[in-house]
Amino acid sequence: MRPYPQGPSPKESNTQVQDQPAANANSALTTKPHFVVLDGLRGVAALFVVIFHFMEMAIWDYSKLWIGHGYLAVDFFFCLSGFVLGYAYDDRIATMGLGRFFKSRLIRLHPLVILGSVLGLIAFYANPYGIIPGYGPGKVAMIFLASILLLPWGAMPERSRNLFTLNAPAWSLFWEYIANIVFSLVLYRLRRNTLAVLTFLAAILLCYAGHLSGNLSGGWSSSNFWDGGARVAFSFLAGLLVYRMNWRPRTRLGFLALSLLLVLALISPYVRGAWVREAAIIILYFPLLVALGAGATISPRMHRLAKFSGELSYPLYMTHYSVIWIWGDLAQKHHLATQGHAITGLGPTVACGTLLMLAVAYVVMVAYDKPIRAWLRTNA
Repeated sequence: MRPYPQGPSPKESNTQVQDQPAANANSALTTKPHFVVLDGLRGVAALFVVIFHFMEMAIWDYSKLWIGHGYLAVDFFFCLSGFVLGYAYDDRIATMGLGRFFKSRLIRLHPLVILGSVLGLIAFYANPYGIIPGYGPGKVAMIFLASILLLPWGAMPERSRNLFTLNAPAWSLFWEYIANIVFSLVLYRLRRNTLAVLTFLAAILLCYAGHLSGNLSGGWSSSNFWDGGARVAFSFLAGLLVYRMNWRPRTRLGFLALSLLLVLALISPYVRGAWVREAAIIILYFPLLVALGAGATISPRMHRLAKFSGELSYPLYMTHYSVIWIWGDLAQKHHLATQGHAITGLGPTVACGTLLMLAVAYVVMVAYDKPIRAWLRTNA
């Protein structure tokens, strides 16, 4: 079967834009075709985030991890978000109004924010390895409320003061909402030259944050909160700029080849002064991948795979961390990283855990996420 390009096509005029862990368009509000290779790459990034989280809970020294830069997948999400949000809303947000825009974003993103918090709450009480004293029902209820409302609160020092203790990955959703608000109020109005200047300034801010911290992994804790702002500022603006500049070079690099290029960034070695390498990946490499993904061709068979990968990405991203907390407490209790398990037994364990979370994400997608969003679009 002959490959065909992504993007606008008369034959695909009823194809709907989909979203990513870091945001796209609500499918009920648009008939624009979507970029299926970008959808697929979003799924690949989410998969490697899960693997990275399993690995880091046993081996905290990233220089010893084969996926030492797995956290950069979040910057790729932000870059994708800027591109696709611009594509989906640039030409109609002024007429649809802020109320309808925010409603569409909440319907797309927030059901899984709530479910991820519920799963995290269940895991908090069901965890047999991490009984934490001093957290009565009242404080846990406040932590849960902050989680479902996406109010950052590093309430638990035992969990490195994660902004969202019950579902740690929600920190990127917090910054995603901030980016959505700024886009709807300011960014969609800007001319390309102004946007390019802001992107350049955001790149300087990103490098400054990396220089101060030594890496660009922050944003998830109260101790590195503002690093998240620097990360989303550049990557979202860069993705939006790629869209506005219409950088979509036609390429025969398909979904699998671009997935490999993405994975190479995530498994690049972690070394001293890592922020320089990370800044180069975020500033140069990820926008290039987004541009190539937007212009790539894909066969019908790969189209189905990439579409499924994209659909599964957000449920996977938002539901896996409840298990990660339990796994981390188990690894710490039994000193897995210091007993050779990290070398001889961690691979099969992580593989089984990842497959389990993929299965959970699929069930969540089919039984919860899709049905509830459909209901909300009809009744909300």
